Amino acid sequence: MAPTIDSSKFAIHDLPTPEPDSPLRPRQPYRFSTLCATVENPSQKDQYGSSSVPIYQTATFKGISGEYDYSRSGNPTRSHLEHHIAKISSAQHAFTVSSGMAALDVILRVLKPGDEVIAGDDLYGGTNRLLTYLKTHGGVTIHHVNTTDPKSLHQYIKPGKTAMVLLETPTNPLLKIVDIATISADVKERAPDAIIVVDNTMMSPYLQRPLEHGADVVYDSATKYLSGHHDLMAGVITCNRDDLAKQMAFVINSVGNALTPFDSFLLLRGIKTLAIRMDRQQSSAMRVATLLEKLGFKVHYPGLPNHPGRDVHMRIADGPGAVLSFVTGDKVMSERIVGATRLWGISVSFGAVNSLISMPCVMSHASIDPAVRAARGLPEDLIRLCVGIEDPIDLLDDLERALLEAGAITVAAGSNEERFVRAIPQEGHAISRAVEKLAFNDNASLGISQKRAQEDREWFVSAPGKVILFGEHAVVHGATAVAASVDLRCYGLTTPRHDGKLSVKFTDIDNFYHEWDLSELPWDAVTPVALGSAHPDALDEKLVAAISATAMSSVTQPKAKVAATAFLYMYMIMAHGGERPSFNFTSRSTLPIGAGLGSSASFSACAATALLLLHQRISIPPLPLPSRAAAAGDPGHVHVSHEGRRAITTGIAEEANRWAFVAEKILHGNPSGVDNSVAVFGGALAYTRPGFNKPSGMDPINGFKSLRFLLTDSKVPRDTKKLVAGVGELKNQQPELVERLLKEIQAISDEAKRCLADPELSREQLLAGLSALIEENHAHLVTLGVSHASLEAIKAKTKTAPFNLSTKLTGAGGGGCAVTLVPDDFKDETMQELKSALANDGFDTYLTSVGGSGLGILSPYGQRPLDAPPTPPADESSTVDQADGAAPEPLRASLDGKAIVELSGWADSLGRWLFV
Repeated sequence: MAPTIDSSKFAIHDLPTPEPDSPLRPRQPYRFSTLCATVENPSQKDQYGSSSVPIYQTATFKGISGEYDYSRSGNPTRSHLEHHIAKISSAQHAFTVSSGMAALDVILRVLKPGDEVIAGDDLYGGTNRLLTYLKTHGGVTIHHVNTTDPKSLHQYIKPGKTAMVLLETPTNPLLKIVDIATISADVKERAPDAIIVVDNTMMSPYLQRPLEHGADVVYDSATKYLSGHHDLMAGVITCNRDDLAKQMAFVINSVGNALTPFDSFLLLRGIKTLAIRMDRQQSSAMRVATLLEKLGFKVHYPGLPNHPGRDVHMRIADGPGAVLSFVTGDKVMSERIVGATRLWGISVSFGAVNSLISMPCVMSHASIDPAVRAARGLPEDLIRLCVGIEDPIDLLDDLERALLEAGAITVAAGSNEERFVRAIPQEGHAISRAVEKLAFNDNASLGISQKRAQEDREWFVSAPGKVILFGEHAVVHGATAVAASVDLRCYGLTTPRHDGKLSVKFTDIDNFYHEWDLSELPWDAVTPVALGSAHPDALDEKLVAAISATAMSSVTQPKAKVAATAFLYMYMIMAHGGERPSFNFTSRSTLPIGAGLGSSASFSACAATALLLLHQRISIPPLPLPSRAAAAGDPGHVHVSHEGRRAITTGIAEEANRWAFVAEKILHGNPSGVDNSVAVFGGALAYTRPGFNKPSGMDPINGFKSLRFLLTDSKVPRDTKKLVAGVGELKNQQPELVERLLKEIQAISDEAKRCLADPELSREQLLAGLSALIEENHAHLVTLGVSHASLEAIKAKTKTAPFNLSTKLTGAGGGGCAVTLVPDDFKDETMQELKSALANDGFDTYLTSVGGSGLGILSPYGQRPLDAPPTPPADESSTVDQADGAAPEPLRASLDGKAIVELSGWADSLGRWLFV
């Protein structure tokens, strides 16, 4: 997910921008990459309007009353830089000094003899060296503990004695994860005066901002990611405490280690590209880590699913970073690997645009005594990789060649799936290095990135359609619309193939089926969205064009073509770590296509969620903890069943909604975001476009009461653009009339929101009020010219006795569908009579509920008791583990063969569904 900044902390440099595409995300400042590239300081305007901050390359300043007098104490270039760093770090104060170690030195000067410091046992070698000096010469006690376990600190936290806790996460070089938030809370509770200090060099402010998690002071070696080019030395300190800032400013001014004007200029320039560099670096790092793990090496990288601290890291950080390490089991072997690389530069540092490789125990951490290294579990054969921005294919190729040349891997015999395997030395048996290199070249066409994820599970997902109950069409011109989910759904199913092909089956869209060879897709046009990052606001038009020109060139059905294009676009741009799963995606729908009920949005939500699961960008919640017998005062864990409701977390829903909005952009060009938000979150929401009397945005209608509606498909296609243009023309001709109608429709929407959210309103009062509002709303829309004869015929039919029901059109384009409010006491036989009457006139009807659950995922845990462990699928064709032990039903064949009227009931019967 893209990082966001708390705007309340930055009143001076808050840069608000219209958002959101979701009902749960309020207006907020620009995203991180925009903040990086936007260097603005309202209190320091350049007199010539320079678009780049000038270098004030001067030691002194004339005058006696100016803001600056001596560059050791202050310099305009450095002030711009420090303001910019504070902005992106959630900080009130920022300081820049000559190096990362100089930054730590400034921080440690707050200590005095007799103080105690708690520090990690896996720290950068220079940090360890400086702490050792303080211990030896400064009378400061240093406790090195395993900070990955917050409880291990408890015995060392002493009120009045513990002055500082020094943390690093991920640690260097073992990539251990430290829970900053938990440790900060524990320390503040036990020793309130202790200062929490975090070395954030490995992550940079782009991926982690420790001040947001309880840290008091944060420092970075800006030589690394903040600069990004290894062409300067710099250190950064940030904090939110005025007292600490005053102390550190005094030290910097006194010692004179503040950053020079020229280096401040270089660092400011480097920060502008921080986000885009790190996106590429951590995307490639994930591919490298996946390769090494597949080859059988023990890899330390928080982006891997099996990393022991991954959950904590993903809670406090916004990505896994671009540094990883692995062990070979043999120090000499590791030395050969490092020496055999060509593209990976051998260096002690990291964070540059160039990829680096090193052995920490003989380089960056060599100053630590070997016995201490061994006691702290630092392997002598450890190799650290710092991934740059080079093409990942070249990096992987160079690394594989180095591993092969060093004898760490060998050619896989008789395997078409993997080219190489971990080498296991056997006495008396050696494979010719020349033969191995020949095999490497012969198999190069397979490509590392063609390795397939062995995802044997079927994922079954669903999402509802929507109706706009009030304000439809007028929303295009700024009035508020009230939208709600309907109990008609789209279903999506992924089924593994493992044959190097990807296929789709859209049964309800021209019975469309198509498959593609993964190797023939236009991968050279892809700029992947890194794991943990968000899709940019704009579509990658280069990729859309490439898909249309190649993968879609033979497809002629318009609706199927655009749906398949959206699916392929998300599949390709989500791919990460070299994994390209081979599977089929089948889509079914109980929603009428093109009737204004959000069928495309429900498809987008299903496709996006299925792909997020396949690419392992989201995961469903684990099983609840089992109930256990109370003993020794333990009450045990009690699970309260919600029948699947609210089982899917807000974070997962937000991610699915963001990607569904991407698909909607491909399908519709410029969607409002209403449809996909309702499809994911369910319930009801109010949406206002920019341009009327209210600010734009989406608001959920809490406490929405489920209502029955009859939906009637008029089967008359609607030209949305033409209708919008028609209202625009009417507005030009009769502006006072249209403005009055929009205001009245706005008032209807506001009143409907109050009714729907009012817990004191009786059911009878609610239904009567909504019925009157429906009649009033429809009359205004007719005046705007967006109804048509078929809709008016439907309305007339439902209004006559014995039905006496209120009906209106729906859909932002005027709608091909009518919605009729059905009272609770409306008799079944009367409803059947009405449906028959409408059917005789050539209309299709759907009796449904409004305001139900949103996105759904069929639980892979099956129907076993909640305290039973999850059971893997019995075979690759199904995820459903039935309680009676019978073989699971092959879902794909059943889904494809079900009649629409059977679909929902069959899906519900498969097991426990998890819903937003």
